[in-house]
Amino acid sequence: MDLTTRPASAAAGLDLVSQWDPTRPSAAGFAAVAAAAAAAGAQEITIAAHPATQASDVAAATAGFDVTREMLQLRRALPVDADPPSVAVRAFRPGHDDHRWLEVNRRAFAWHPDQGSWTASDLARRMAEPWFDPGGFLVHDDELTGDLDAFCWTKVHPATDLGPPMGEIFVIAVDPDAHGRGLGKAMTVAGLNHLHSQGLTAAMLFVESDNHAGRSLYAALGFGEHERHRWYRRSLVD
Repeated sequence: MDLTTRPASAAAGLDLVSQWDPTRPSAAGFAAVAAAAAAAGAQEITIAAHPATQASDVAAATAGFDVTREMLQLRRALPVDADPPSVAVRAFRPGHDDHRWLEVNRRAFAWHPDQGSWTASDLARRMAEPWFDPGGFLVHDDELTGDLDAFCWTKVHPATDLGPPMGEIFVIAVDPDAHGRGLGKAMTVAGLNHLHSQGLTAAMLFVESDNHAGRSLYAALGFGEHERHRWYRRSLVD
């Protein structure tokens, strides 16, 4: 398990993870990190467990931390036993689709703590990663306006000592104005089919635990929970 910390305000750049053993979470460890953050001037601290375990839950609660966010990693085997997508998709065109993609991403993820705030620099940084493949960044254009209105961005993780290569639906969204047309399911299936075409036999994605619409869609497509990630927060101000 990987535990990372994010102290607020003055302690934002402080590396607190080194002060304890993240593989064996304890209430004393959580408390020690909180004390170090408070001494550095932070007003609150967030510790993320990737993945969360019963031990991290108990340790955090005992040390006065509350769970403020939970994200699920879902997985399923490939290929998909579902109808092929009923919409046309194409590859993302870097430099041409950037602005419209950022607009759709912002609108679709206005509620999300991270994704909705992406800038052109954030997008460029991801596209500069070695794993980036525009052929796996699928987009859909509205039939009437021609504007990009949905996307499914996939990613391939290389094989490790723990398992074979894994495909991921990295980010997927539909413009709010295009909801109700089945684009969410169609884009998900298109992304999974693309990953299978690359020779992959398993896929994963991450979804916020309170995204009930997304979870229902993924469950209907055969995804099951693999692990949970949690963020624990504690105020350091009396």
